[in-house]
Amino acid sequence: MDMMLEAYLSHEGVIEPDDIPQTKETIWILGKAYLAPHSVEIIRRDIRSKLWFTYRKNFVQIGDTGLTTDKGWGCMLRCGQMVLAQALIMLHLGREWIWTPDTKNKIYLQILHMFEDRRTAPYSIHQIALMGASEGKDVGQWFGPNTVAQVLRKLAVYDEWSDLVVHVALDNTVVINDIRRLCHAKTPAEESSSTESRGDTNSTPNEWKPLVLVVPLRLGLNEINPVYVKGLKTCFSFKQSLGVIGGKPNHALYFIGIVGDEVIYLDPHTTQPAGLVEDKQHEHEKTVDESYHCEFASRSHILHMDPSVAACFLCRNEDDFDLLCQQIQESLIEQEKQPLFEICYERPHHWSPSEDSVEEIQGATACLALEDIDRQFDDSDEDFELLG
Repeated sequence: MDMMLEAYLSHEGVIEPDDIPQTKETIWILGKAYLAPHSVEIIRRDIRSKLWFTYRKNFVQIGDTGLTTDKGWGCMLRCGQMVLAQALIMLHLGREWIWTPDTKNKIYLQILHMFEDRRTAPYSIHQIALMGASEGKDVGQWFGPNTVAQVLRKLAVYDEWSDLVVHVALDNTVVINDIRRLCHAKTPAEESSSTESRGDTNSTPNEWKPLVLVVPLRLGLNEINPVYVKGLKTCFSFKQSLGVIGGKPNHALYFIGIVGDEVIYLDPHTTQPAGLVEDKQHEHEKTVDESYHCEFASRSHILHMDPSVAACFLCRNEDDFDLLCQQIQESLIEQEKQPLFEICYERPHHWSPSEDSVEEIQGATACLALEDIDRQFDDSDEDFELLG
């Protein structure tokens, strides 16, 4: 059903949203702790500041597919967009940044433009859907958490502004030195530029590139095994948390917080007209911007989640990464009989070579049909029309 899953309680004739429970338990929203009775409006303001991507209709068609809406198939793609958008906001504006309807912050608008429903936007539904072909997914086919993470990993290579490394951990294992090498590696363009400026071929370590770490997990067969619940809850308390993508079969959700045994999430299953914010100088652009922010989040019992999820984290610098590794070791491994995932310094010998290098990722995109690559980076939105 095309609606937001919102519940309301009535008390003495006054209807209040039931998004934030009246509880003395700590509420965690992406690594930040709140006490609800005294912080409900502050929590809502924090949640409203997250970019909320939903189904859209009447955008310029994706490639030559004729598809002008992602209703019914794009929910996991939208959840992937929400994770990455939150990473960019934390990276460029900080975790404490707050959105308001009057916000015209240029950096915020630049981030939003990267996800709008147009061909030129680097993380648009168009780019994600077309890049999905390199993961064996046709445009219009539903993605799982791992697939959308792999696609974002490839698209991030072209984002020179943020210079992100998106790493997708394999086999529930975070390999520390693989990640260090990736985050210190130079791109071919950087290597060429530094070599020309020095006039030699000696390579020096690069500064740390911000890391988006995605850990795909299978936490049970048909439902989450309760043994993993504590570890999953703990992930939301890490300051590096970007939340969890998952949901139910063919019904993706973006989980941003936890309170007691309930997860707090943003739901992409609302269909809105496509539109552009531009510089937010006109009233209709302000209205479009407001459509990217959810007034009230939803809640569900953690055991109602599908067992196929992906935990996501942002490490802006190497200290963030070192702290995350320490937290994983102390809180997710040493404290648990059945760890949520593992961590090691070097990759197991039986694993295949890493495919995370820039050259490997760029090579992987070559499997897309040439006409799709041309279309993927087409700088024209010819015939773009909003039909209401």
